[in-house]
Amino acid sequence: MPGVVDVVSGYTGGSKQNPSYDEVGGGGTGHRESVQVTYDPAKISYEKLLDIFWHNVDPFDPYGQFCDKGEQYKGAIYYHDEAQHRAAIAARDAVQRHFPKLRVVTDIVPANRFWLAEEYHQNYHTKNPIRYTVYRHGCGRDARLAQIWGK
Repeated sequence: MPGVVDVVSGYTGGSKQNPSYDEVGGGGTGHRESVQVTYDPAKISYEKLLDIFWHNVDPFDPYGQFCDKGEQYKGAIYYHDEAQHRAAIAARDAVQRHFPKLRVVTDIVPANRFWLAEEYHQNYHTKNPIRYTVYRHGCGRDARLAQIWGK
């Protein structure tokens, strides 16, 4: 997206120092797989980033995302200041109003230390396009997003 300067994969939310993919994926560290987005607010707003986020997750799954289940895969927005906190809550509430019969379970929590994932996880979809496409299709990600948000 224009205005997004950088996106890196990593882990946040837990207490273990410098966790590895195997440790986070195995559960028990308290971390979640996450991305850190650096953006230019003169070119894209935080609210637009939130809109992109909501349209790329299943906000109703309390157990993870798509075929990835466990606390380490549960959806969350990590905010850095009170303005982001208010914006995230407002965006969540808008999603909830749009789906009154479902319960939005995405957490909104203060950001803490972000640990960079191993290099092979960075831009995984471009480094491993076939494997990523098979994974994405096999997990039903696109079908579920279409079910929630439409085409």
